[in-house]
Formats: sequence, C-alpha cells, structure tokens
Amino acid sequence: MKKALLSLLSLLLVLASLPLGGSAANPDETNVELWNAVKPLETTVTFLNSGAHPDDERSDFLAYLSRGLGVKTSSLIANRGEGGQNEIGDELDNALGIIRSREMIEAAKITGVKAYHLSETTSDPIYDFGFSKTPEETLQKWGEELTYERLIRFIRTYQPDILMPSFQNDDTQHGHHRTMTILSERAFTDAADPTVFPQQLKQGLSVWQVKKLYLPVSSADQATTSIEIGKYDPIYKMTYPQLGEQSRYLHKSQGMGSDIPAAPRQIHLDLKQSAVDTKSESDLFAGVPYNFTEWAEKLPRSASKLKGEFKYLQRNLNAVIEAYPHAKRVFSTSQKALSKVRSMTAQVKKAKLSPAIKNDLLHKLSLKEEQLQNVSYVSSGLEVQAKAASKILTKGQNTYVTITMKNNGKQTLKKVAAALNVPKGWKTKTKSKDVNLAPNKSATMTYLVEVPEDAAYYHAYDESTITTSISYKYGSTKTSIKEELDGTIAVLPDVGLTLTPEDIVVNTADVREEIPVTVTLKNYTEGKASAKVALKVPENWGVHPQNATVSFNEKSEEKQVKFTLRPPKAIQKGEYQVKAAATVNGKTFDSTIQEISYDHIGTFYYQYPAAINTVAFELLKPASLKVGYIESGFDKVADYLSNAGLNITKLTAADLAEGDLSQYDTIVTGIRAYLSREDLKANNGRLLEYVENGGHLVVQYHKPGDGWDALKTAPYSLTLGNPSIRWRVTDEKATVNVSKPESALFTYPNKITNDDWSNWVQERGLYFPMEWDERYETFISMADPNEEPFDGGILMAKYGNGTYLYTNLVLYRQIQGQVPGGYRIMTNLISYGAK
Repeated sequence: MKKALLSLLSLLLVLASLPLGGSAANPDETNVELWNAVKPLETTVTFLNSGAHPDDERSDFLAYLSRGLGVKTSSLIANRGEGGQNEIGDELDNALGIIRSREMIEAAKITGVKAYHLSETTSDPIYDFGFSKTPEETLQKWGEELTYERLIRFIRTYQPDILMPSFQNDDTQHGHHRTMTILSERAFTDAADPTVFPQQLKQGLSVWQVKKLYLPVSSADQATTSIEIGKYDPIYKMTYPQLGEQSRYLHKSQGMGSDIPAAPRQIHLDLKQSAVDTKSESDLFAGVPYNFTEWAEKLPRSASKLKGEFKYLQRNLNAVIEAYPHAKRVFSTSQKALSKVRSMTAQVKKAKLSPAIKNDLLHKLSLKEEQLQNVSYVSSGLEVQAKAASKILTKGQNTYVTITMKNNGKQTLKKVAAALNVPKGWKTKTKSKDVNLAPNKSATMTYLVEVPEDAAYYHAYDESTITTSISYKYGSTKTSIKEELDGTIAVLPDVGLTLTPEDIVVNTADVREEIPVTVTLKNYTEGKASAKVALKVPENWGVHPQNATVSFNEKSEEKQVKFTLRPPKAIQKGEYQVKAAATVNGKTFDSTIQEISYDHIGTFYYQYPAAINTVAFELLKPASLKVGYIESGFDKVADYLSNAGLNITKLTAADLAEGDLSQYDTIVTGIRAYLSREDLKANNGRLLEYVENGGHLVVQYHKPGDGWDALKTAPYSLTLGNPSIRWRVTDEKATVNVSKPESALFTYPNKITNDDWSNWVQERGLYFPMEWDERYETFISMADPNEEPFDGGILMAKYGNGTYLYTNLVLYRQIQGQVPGGYRIMTNLISYGAK
C-alpha cells in the first residue's frame, strides 16, 4: 500500500508540475490531468477554508470537495508560518515563511485547491510571532483593522458560497486559529454591508453575501450535517483522506503527512450562520444552487427564456464531463460550452435581474469560462515549454524567452500565439507571429526582454515575474490561458554579499583583539564584472583592509574577501552593527541573497540587508571546558557558541558509535536531535554510560513524537507535555522564578540575574515536561498570564557519577537572536560540574 501511495503521489506531482499544457488522452487509460479539468464543470459552488498558518487547511475534506465533487475550493491563510519549527533545515523566521508558503502552494495542487495568504510581505504585520494563547494578543500584534480589511477584501474578490474556518473558537486552540475564526464569523455579515470598508467598493469590488458558514466539530451529535468523505476514487486510486495526506506530505518543514489505510471517515459540520433558506434540510449545499440547472430555478418568471438557456448550458457542461476520457470529444464539446458561456454572459448583463442575482450569475459564468478554457487547453494536446535564457536577471539586462508549442492533439488549432506578460515598464520584442498548428506540428516564438534600470527586485511572495498567455482559436471560439515559465525568474542585485559569521558576540570580560569576518560576493550579472567591497564599522572600531576589489569572469561566480575587525578594548555592553556594501559600475549594493532551494518546492530567494548583528556583554566561561555538540540540523547553537569563544566539537555518527566521549566535560544535543539523528537514538545507551561514568549531558527541547521514549531516553522516566498547547509558556516576558538561586546553574561561571531573562524573543519554553521521576531536581518556574506555573523548565538528576540535564527553554532562539541572557544561561548549563 505504501509503495502504491508513493507512486501515485509521484504521478500527481508530475501532473501538477507539467512544463506547460498537457498531452492528449489515450481513451483506454485514466487521464488524471484531464479529469481534474472536467470535473469542476459539474457544479457552480465555491468553498473557502480559512486558517492561520500554512498546513492549517483541512486537507481530507478539501480533497473530497475539490477532487470528489469538483467544487471550486480555496484556502485562505493569515500568515506565512514564520514562527514555526523547521524539520528539514535551519531556516527560521522569514526564510522559513518562504518555505512554508511554497509548501502550501504545492500541497494545494494535489488536492486541486488554490492557496492564498493575507500576509503580503516579509515585513508584514500579519506575522507568525509564535504561539499565542489568546485572540486579543494576536489582533493587538497583527492590527485588527488591517487584518479584517484584507479578509473582507478577499471575500468580496473570491466570492465564496460557503465559508469554513478550520478551528473552533475555544481556549484549547492557538490564538491565531481563534482569531481567524472570530474574524470569519464577523465577515459573514460585514462582507455584504456596503458601509463596511466602503473604499473597496469605490475600487471596483462589490459587496458579497456568503451563503453559509460552517465550523468543524468533533462528533455527529454536535453537527448540523455529517459527510462521509472516506470514499475510494477510481481516478486517483485512493480515498480522499489518503489524497489529503499526500498533499500534507508536501509540508515537509513541519513533518506532516502519514500513510493511512482506506477506511470510512466522516467530517462533522455545524452550521453557524446562513443567509439562505435551507428548507429544513441539513445537506451541506442545502439552499445553495449546486449548478446552473438549480440557478435557473431561482430566476423570476419574467426570465423564463433565460431559465431555459441556463438549463441548456448545464447540459452542455455535463456533455463535456461525459466525453471523458476521450480527449478529442472533450475538446469539441468544451468549445461549444465555452461559446455558450460567453453568450450567456452577454445575456445576463442585459437582463433585468436583481443586482444580487446578476452579480452571482456573472461570477459563476466567469468561473465556468475560466474552467472551460482550462479544459480546452488540457484536451487540445497543445504542449508548451517556455524558458528564459537566464532565470536570474539584473537591472538593465536583456534576456531571451523561448516558447515552443507542439500540437499533440488531433485537430488543427488556428492563430496559436504566445504573448509575454512582464511587469510595467519592461519591454518585449519579437518577430514571431501567430501560426496555425496542424497535428504533430510545432512552432517556436522568441522574445527579447529588456529589464529597465528601475525594475523592482524579486520578492518571494509576489506573482511570477514573467508569464506567458497562450491563445488559439478553434472555429470561432478562442481559448486563452496563462502559464508560468520554467523555474523562478528573479531580478536580483548585481552582486550579493554574505557575511560570515552571521552574528558576533564581543565578550566585555575578554575582548578579542581581532575578529575575522569573511564577505562572500556572488556575481549575478552576465559575464565579467568588478566589485569594490568595504565594511562599515561602528565608531571607534578598526577594520583591515579598508576595502578590496574582486573581479568576476562569469555569472554566479563567487569570491571571498577576508576582513579583520578590531573592537575597542573599553567597549560598552550593547548592540552594534557591521554593514557590508559593494560598488559595481558606480552603483552600490548592500544585500544578502539567501537562496532557498528544496526539491519539493523549487528555488526561491530572500533578500535582506548585508549586516552582522553584534552584541557586547560579559560572558564568563571555564577556560578548559570542552564540549561535544550533537547537531540536529534544526539549530545553529554550536556555531554561535563557538563564535562566542567556547570550545565546541561537533560529534559525528562515528563519534557517537565508537569515539572517546569521556574527553568531553559536557555533551549537548541540539533541539529535537532524537528526531533527526538515528545514530543518536541508536547510541543513546553510550550517552547514558558517559553520564554514569562522570559526564554531564545537556538535552535541549524535544516534542513527544521526536523519537522520545518517556521511559528509556533519559536515565529516569521523563514524559514530555502533550497536547502541546497546554505545555508551553508563550509570553516571552513571563516572570521567571528561580527556586534555587544558590545552585551553580545560576552562579557559575555567570551570575544569572533578572537581566538575563529580559528581551527574550517569541516565547520562554515549549513542551514543558508533564511528568518526571522524583530523582530529578527542579530549579525554575514560570507561567503565562492567568495560568498555573510550570516548574520543569530545567530538570537535572545525578546518574552514577555524572549529571543529566533536560531543558525545554527555547535557548536556541535567544542565542540565534543575539539575546545575551540566552548565551549566559546556556553557558552556565553546560558548565555545570566544571572546575
């Protein structure tokens, strides 16, 4: 079963990411892509699922609606998931937000769902600032007016018939989840009210009345309707929940997706608000016209001719579906239906109907026109490949885009053309003209693209920089459809600058005379270039050399320049910044370009200022302390501690299996290392033996599902908190009470004070232990407002001749966020027992 599921996932992913266009179907084979195109013609219903973070979508139910019924289905997510955890790399914050956004978009392709976000930029107020326990905190940070305006705007644009937030508004839920549910319920009424955000109406939008709003509930006795969604679909060769899980596998950074058996599954929905007469029926679509036949029944008697026309139109649409899987018949019937939709649109515009009915009908007709053009395209057999000569562009650069079109279908397509869509101010030139393409014939169109000097730089959340509009005629019916080019097309600075280290700690107790800094310059221009690079340092700092010049011979070439910083001996504690800039052809560039590339999402870029955040504070450390660090791949703590002057050795699989662990005073595991390091789990016994023989082991936080065995991983039983919402302190300013201030954990080598618990970022701790053996000693307690305190933030026990320490404090975020207290507390934890 697993092999079959993974094989089908591969098939669906291939279909979802075909170059451009598709091939004509073999009538004797299942054509998933063609079925995906024709199925939506069956219904006019639109459905919107709202949530807070990427992966909040109800994938199983959405797969049933979209793939099973053909309902036009979308997910609207508030933020980009920047505050989440990353199970595939060490990207955090905005870089993680880019990954999670793209994962959601790719996941949605499998279920046939369109993904949208309220958050628009990497500096957007609607930001995943970490776990929130209340909607009040969420709205205070996001901005209630801004968030609600965007939500109303989206509803008025998308015009859903049915709206379903993913979560209930109760205190067992994340504050972000609750916020989207609260706002969605308000928007049910307000999106239809012209006095709510009236400026949107002046900008061309219309009010929109959602027909029904449901909330998912846990059981049938709480529900208005229960729907069996665990049906087997012969097209996809799996059930809809299984299909939903295949989409969830694409949320790799969150560790989503699981193999599930084919089994019955019901979703239970409670109807919270309705603007239609359901006639006491409990069906999901009761009161909502399901297709144009039912829309015809809503028309007044005076529109009897129009009634008949809409019923005839639905028969046309049904004929297209019935022609499946014969691509040629699908194509011919789709042309007839497309022509009819356009004729009906003209009639409705002229008809004497109420504004509400006319708006509804025109919206539904526009969706059917869009869907029919997709059916026409897929069934035509027109295969299109569009490629840019260069995917990375710079301002003022020219490039070529080549579009190759081949007719693999069985009918001649007339006036086949490929227009290039570029941002305003860009110029395109071509000598190509539209052509008639007979079966098995090909044509190529080439465009010269001129990027203006004032072109906007690439942003990962923007629409594709260059797209192509493919059009052709068959008879008198024209089909137009927009496609993206192969790969990400990005306008980047002439040169990118990456600084190493990313952050600097200056220890006021032992100021280094020299701090090495490496600037890696990457050339994004075509061909040869020269760049003069320099560092701008704080007042009274020295830097050598003052500047340096590097030469590039080709695009994407990298060169390194090594600088030496000299901080003042009498440096005061505080924050400083070291900036880098390079001059190319008289223009200054000062950005780091972080390339984010994974097989399941593709390649994207994150641009931010080229600077090293520097913090100066006192950090005392044992002179001879030797630390072994077991990296998980999810944090950079080992590098940050090394840069702060500690003696850190990264332990390999061989080290864990057979190395001399006794040489280390302390061994530290990275966050969630039992999830990512199979060798750690396999050699956990050696670590416990290391402790028993006198070593000190510090284990950073884990989730219950991270390969953590409550009875065997630690030397004594230690159960991690579950469900996670209950076992965390999300207020980064929460008061910390130290119950044993005399312990060396708080006195050696650094005297820990209240200042060390100040200016923390995102949260205090995650997955606080919920149960532990009495042999563990506790040291601190803390709590979110109006909650009982947790006292398991630091647990330590003697084991043999050594000590075992477990902490669920998010020290890695503090260290990587340059919070002095994070460094000082971690240094104390790993220095325990040192002389």
